[in-house]
Formats: sequence, C-alpha cells, structure tokens
Amino acid sequence: MIHGGIANDCKVELQWVDSEEIEINGPEKYLAEVDGILVPGGFGYRGIEGKIESVRYAREKKIPFFGICLGMQCAVIEFARNVCELKANSAEFDLNTQAPVIYLMEKWFDFRKGKIEERTESSHKGGTMRLGAYPCVIEQNTNASIAYKQKDISERHRHRYEFNNAYKEFSPEWA
Repeated sequence: MIHGGIANDCKVELQWVDSEEIEINGPEKYLAEVDGILVPGGFGYRGIEGKIESVRYAREKKIPFFGICLGMQCAVIEFARNVCELKANSAEFDLNTQAPVIYLMEKWFDFRKGKIEERTESSHKGGTMRLGAYPCVIEQNTNASIAYKQKDISERHRHRYEFNNAYKEFSPEWA
C-alpha cells in the first residue's frame, strides 16, 4: 500500500482494523472515514464474518476495495449472499453450506508440468496446492482491462480453495 502511494505521489495512512471488532460493532465505526479497504489473505474462520461485512460496506458505499487471496474469497461470499441472495459460504468454513461458492479444488491443470493434477482422499491437503503463475485472458471493457491495459496476463496462484465455477453462470432461480 505504501509503495502504491509512492508511485502515485500520495501519502498513505494505514488504519488497522480487527475484523472481529467489526463482527461485534459493525463496520461504520471503523471504516466511515477511510478512502479504501484492503482485506488481506489469511487462513481459518476467525474474523471471517467481519471481513465479509467490510466487503459489503465497501461495495455499498462504493469505497475502493482490494481483496487479496482470502480477501477475494470474502468478496465472492459477500456478493453471493447479498446480491445473488444465496446462502453462500466457503467450504473451508462450512462443509455443509448450501452454496459453496468457494471450494476445495479437486482437479486442475498445472501449466508448468503440462498435466492435470488431482487431489484425492489420501492427498486432501499437504502439497496439493495450485502454485505459480497461470495464464489469464482479460475480458474487454471491464475494470480489469482498464487496470491491466492488456488482454493476456499472468495470474499468480497459491491456493487450495478457489471460486467454484459451478456458480460462474449464476441464475436467480438458483437462490
């Protein structure tokens, strides 16, 4: 964040917020005066609902938002719940969720090895993580195309839990 400010000749003042406090007191108390919200990566359920509330607050108040790793996953969950009206969650936090919009990948193509990788019952976690840079084609006329200013980028991954493509073409009758 600081380096982004330097690149844009802007002083960045960080305000650290404990997402568990947002769960208790709501986001307004902590985020009313901010110009942007970053929800970083992390692991585990602790503070997740506060992170999701922070994402909702950013979306509704039109505050610039940056979700890194788990932060992006929280953004997907928030949108699925509050815009698509799904009873959504990540399978990491609720194995029985009605709408696992974030789920544990079981099969993926490893561009570095040139083959399909698979997670089985015996390799449920451990070293079974999609790692490295993967090609990503940016759709024209999107915020991403404006930001990247090119069609083909390399997207970095270090994840087990990812967006569940079963929800890619969401239809309201699924709710």
